[in-house]
Amino acid sequence: MKFRYQIFVFFVWTLIGCSPPIPNQPKEQALFQVSTIDALMQGVFDGSTTLAELAQKGDFGIGTFNALDGEMVFENGQFFQVKSDGKVYRPSVESLTPFASVVKFVPEDSVKVENLDYLKFQHLVDSLTGSPNYFYAIRLEGEFESVHTRSVPAQQKPYPELIVVTRQQPEFYISETKGKLTGFFCPEFVKGINITGYHLHFLSDDKLSGGHLLGFQLKSGMLMLDRISHFEMQLPESMAFQNSEFKTDRSEQVKQVEN
Repeated sequence: MKFRYQIFVFFVWTLIGCSPPIPNQPKEQALFQVSTIDALMQGVFDGSTTLAELAQKGDFGIGTFNALDGEMVFENGQFFQVKSDGKVYRPSVESLTPFASVVKFVPEDSVKVENLDYLKFQHLVDSLTGSPNYFYAIRLEGEFESVHTRSVPAQQKPYPELIVVTRQQPEFYISETKGKLTGFFCPEFVKGINITGYHLHFLSDDKLSGGHLLGFQLKSGMLMLDRISHFEMQLPESMAFQNSEFKTDRSEQVKQVEN
C-alpha cells in the first residue's frame, strides 16, 4: 500500500506541473579540523581560521588560539579561552586559531556515572564505543571532587616547538567544582594529523576555571557520546606550514605534550 501511495503522490505532483518533494535526508555530520598536530608540534602557531568560521562548522570542540595563547573550549556554540593565568575569557569571533577540532554535537548515547577518575573514564568509554576506529565527541558533565588542568602562555616569534613550551606550562588544581569536560577520541590512523586517543578540555560551570585536562576525580555526572564517521580538514597557507617537515614520527613527543 505504501508503494502505491508513493506512485499516486508522484502522479499528482506531475499532473499539476510541479516536482515532487524530496524526502528530508539526514545531514552528514563531520568533524572539522584546522591544521595538524604535527604542524603545531613544530611551532606553527599563527592562526589561520577565525572563530566565526569555526562556528559555521559546529557548536562543540576544542583547540588553541593565535600564538598558542591558551586553551579553547567551544560549548553550545560559545567560545571560551583559558589563558595561562588560569582565568577564563570570552574571545572575539574574529580571533584566530592555528589548531582546532569542532563538530555539531548530537549525542547518541548518555550514561549516568559516578566515582570516576581519568583512567576509569577511558575504560568506560572504550567499553561503550565498541570500536576504536571512529572519531567520538565526548562530553562529561557533573560534580567533580578535583580537576587537574594546564594552559599554555602566548608565544613570541620565532616560535619554539610545542614540547619546549609545555615544559614550562602553568598547571592548576581545581577542587569541589561543577563543570564539563569537552573533547574527542581520535583513532590511531590519524597519528600526526590529530591527537590519537583522548583529548579533553575542562570548563567550570561558573566560567572561572578550566584548561587542558590532565586528570580528574568525578563524584557523579552524565557522560554523552557522539560517534563521527566523516572528517574534514583545512590546512594553513602560511610559509611556516609550507616549510614544515612531516616525515618524522612525533607520536612520542605528542604523548609528552598531552600528559
